[in-house]
Amino acid sequence: MRSEIAKPLVVVTGGGGGIGRAICEVVVEQGWRVVVADVNEAAARSVAEACGGEVQLIDILDKDNVEAAASAIEAAHGPVRAVIHSAATFQELRPVEDMPIADWDRITQLVHRGTFLVQVAFARRMAARGRGAFVTLSSWNAYRSARMHAYCTAKAAVNLLNESMAAEWGRSGIRFNAVSPGVVMTERVAERIATGQRYSISPPELTALGRLVSAREVAEATAFLISDKASGITGANLAVDAGTMVTQAWSMFGGVPAARPREDA
Repeated sequence: MRSEIAKPLVVVTGGGGGIGRAICEVVVEQGWRVVVADVNEAAARSVAEACGGEVQLIDILDKDNVEAAASAIEAAHGPVRAVIHSAATFQELRPVEDMPIADWDRITQLVHRGTFLVQVAFARRMAARGRGAFVTLSSWNAYRSARMHAYCTAKAAVNLLNESMAAEWGRSGIRFNAVSPGVVMTERVAERIATGQRYSISPPELTALGRLVSAREVAEATAFLISDKASGITGANLAVDAGTMVTQAWSMFGGVPAARPREDA
């Protein structure tokens, strides 16, 4: 029990989701205690039971709730060393003039405002101890426009917020970094590719590696950035996208080249 308490504590918001689950699994493997924080209690409990973590309900749309969750976590489990903020939402594809303003408000508040609330609530506690690390999940869509106007612009705002927070809290010993996944091969994405839903071109065809990244690969990157191995890194944004962003113009010039012949072929 004493050795478990000595392990550093990380909070994973959105920990009940697919990528959140992978993050929780990886950080536990690497010696962290984890609090699975999510608005979906059943999903959070499932992940916590699988990886030996704790559960905390959190609603990132509610400032008072976020503050109460931060207090409850530290009261019950001790000081938080790191936060991985993976709670977010998605947007359906539609013409911008057909987008209800209620959808715009919900998406931008969840993605941008919610990130801000979580960062401030936990960072001010970390600052009092002079140590901490944040990783926020952004997206490759923060860098490239798509027919998801609210989502893309909110993620772009998160990127600048990440840099601002790194400067704001750096002298207090807190590092802020981001990870920008490409399309992640989840069960839902695999189904949409197979059925031709959402994607007019198969996403793996538009990556340098010819495949999509896995939730585990995204999780490994986030775990690295909260670790002491990344102690000199702050304000950075790590793309984990199988080379999606570097190939965008190649489709106009014949596409990404096929693999060269191998000697062992």
